Amino acid sequence: MDRIYLDHNATTPAAAEVIEAVAQCLREEIGNPSSIHYFGQRAKRRLEEAREEVAALLGAEAKEIIFVSGGTEANNLAVKGVAEALAKPGRRLLTTAIEHHAVLHTFAALEKRGFAVTRLPVDHSGRASVEALAAALKPETALVSVMLANNEVGTLEPVAEMAALCRERGVVFHTDAVQAVGKIPVEVEKLGVDLLSLSGHKFYGPRGVGALYMRKGVSYQPQMHGGRQERNRRAGTENLPGIVGLGVAAQLARRHLADWAEHTEKLRRRLEEGLLRRIEDVKIFGHPEFRLPNTLCAGFGGAEGESLLMNLDLKGVAVSTGSACSSGTVEPSHVLRAMGVGPEYERAALRFSMGKDNTEAEIDRVLELLSDIVPRVRSFQ
Repeated sequence: MDRIYLDHNATTPAAAEVIEAVAQCLREEIGNPSSIHYFGQRAKRRLEEAREEVAALLGAEAKEIIFVSGGTEANNLAVKGVAEALAKPGRRLLTTAIEHHAVLHTFAALEKRGFAVTRLPVDHSGRASVEALAAALKPETALVSVMLANNEVGTLEPVAEMAALCRERGVVFHTDAVQAVGKIPVEVEKLGVDLLSLSGHKFYGPRGVGALYMRKGVSYQPQMHGGRQERNRRAGTENLPGIVGLGVAAQLARRHLADWAEHTEKLRRRLEEGLLRRIEDVKIFGHPEFRLPNTLCAGFGGAEGESLLMNLDLKGVAVSTGSACSSGTVEPSHVLRAMGVGPEYERAALRFSMGKDNTEAEIDRVLELLSDIVPRVRSFQ
C-alpha cells in the first residue's frame, strides 16, 4: 500500500542532508564541546557553526541562540525563566487561550505558584487582538507569550504589533514559533520579540533538538543547573549530532523556504477547494488570509473526527484530528472551543498539514477517499 503523510505539523521526515550530517557527526565527532583538547575543540567548532546557521535563519546574532531539547523545553525556559527573574517587580503574565499545551501548562504551573495569569480570547478565526492585549496590560505585567502560528488551524497571530506594544510598555514578549519556523519567513528584528522558540523536527530536522532565541539584555533565570554550557543559560552536555542536524535543517530552510511555501500552499488550496466542492457540510477553520501555507483544518458536519482518521489510516493516509487523545480519553480541541466552534464540528475536525514532498496526485487520492469515507461515517452516527 502506498502511504500518504499529511501530518507535517506533528513532525516532518528528516531531510536526507540532515540524516547524513547527523550520521557523520556520530561517526567522527567523539569529543565533548566543553573539553579543551583537540577533539573537544573540533566538536565546539561544529556546535558554533550550527549556531550560526540557526541565527542566520532568524536574522539573529549567534550568541542569542540557546540550544535545547525541543520546543517544549524552549517554551518552559522562556516563560519560567523570565517570570522567575522578574517575579519581584511583576507577577502578572499574559498569554492566549489557544496556545500549545507546552505554553498553557507552563503558565498553569506558574499560576499555582502565585502568578496572576490572563488568557486573551480569540475571534472566530483564531486571532487575538492587539486592542485586547493593550487593555489587559498592567504596570506589574512581566511577560506576554503569544504563538506566531497556531498548530491546529494555522492562523497567524499579530505578533509584530503585539511585541511593539509590549516594548512601548516595557514588557518582555515571547513567541512560540515552533509551527512557523521553516514554513514562513521568521525574522526576530521584524517581529520585535524578545524570546522565540523553535523545534528542529518541525522543519525536516532531527527530533529532540530545538533552540530558544533570547535577545541580549533580557532578564532570565536559568532552569537547568549544572555545568556552564550555553553561556551559563542551559546546563548539560549539548546534543551535538542533533544540533548539527538542526544547523543543516536551518540552512535548507533558508535556501528553499519560498519554494516549500509556494508548493504546500498550492496543495492546501487544491485540497480545500476539493473538499468544499465534493463533500457537503464542510467548514474550514482558521483565518482566510493570515495563515500558514501548508495547514488546513476542516470540520465535517455529522461525522466524528476519530472515525474519519481511522478510516483514512486504514487506506494509508495519515492526518490528525482536532482533538487530543490522552490516556484513552478524547478531549475536544481547546483551540476550536476558544474559536467558538460548536460541538457538532468540534469533534468532527481533521487537520491536514502538507510537506515539501507531497504531490497533487496524493491530494487527489485523499479527496477521492474522503468522498467515500465521510458519507459512510455519517451514516453510522
